[in-house]
Amino acid sequence: MNPAADDPTGAFEGKVVLVTGGGSGIGLATAHAFARQGASVVVAGRNRESLLLAVASIRGEGGEATAVVCDVRSAEQVDRLVEETVSVYGGLDIAFNNAGVSLVGSLSEFSTAQWEEVISTNLTGTFLLMRREVDHMRRNGGGVIVNSASNAAHMTLPLLAAYSASKAAVLSLTRAAGREFIAENVRINAISPGPVDTPMWATRPGESQADRRKRMAAESPSGRIGTAEEIADMVLWLASPQAAYVAGHDLVVDGAMSS
Repeated sequence: MNPAADDPTGAFEGKVVLVTGGGSGIGLATAHAFARQGASVVVAGRNRESLLLAVASIRGEGGEATAVVCDVRSAEQVDRLVEETVSVYGGLDIAFNNAGVSLVGSLSEFSTAQWEEVISTNLTGTFLLMRREVDHMRRNGGGVIVNSASNAAHMTLPLLAAYSASKAAVLSLTRAAGREFIAENVRINAISPGPVDTPMWATRPGESQADRRKRMAAESPSGRIGTAEEIADMVLWLASPQAAYVAGHDLVVDGAMSS
């Protein structure tokens, strides 16, 4: 259980949080969770409509949120995203770099364009975000970054070679940066979810949503798939003071699937 989530006073009151991929799935659940604990949240992504719906739902619960359209593959858009976050809310304390894509297919049939889309979004996008986030945080007393990896970085999964490679690289990047910047009070960690019921969760060709859920639940030692809210709880823990001595770490949340 997340200690921060049980604090009725608002564990993140006054904090500014940036969540990429914030329009749906794990990103949306995490944005809601931070807002419920008093944070001002910037939700970013490529789909303006989903971002506006996210902001409306957060504000409908009494939270504070702003939407910023951003393609994390673009250095210029990432720079603008961080600048706008700081401009609107006066700073940046916590970032959840969650934007990502998963393309399913045999490596032997994967096109160069497909490979580049996965790598440029999942890996290069994380690098571009971290570069600007760290730059701001180290000049302003510190902060926390949580990168979204995957248990696919720890185990072999059919038809997900590019995705697995991108997430394994995110883990390596996280460890290196976590060590480099901890002395400047910037804590950087990663979270590696297992199967979670979200819109991005990849299906195999010809597989229905119901079949996907059934198959993945059967393949998990826990006998079920995770929820976006469960992953959000762990992101909040990594961002909380309770995790103050945790840096350069990968928190695997997959019901023992990769153990």
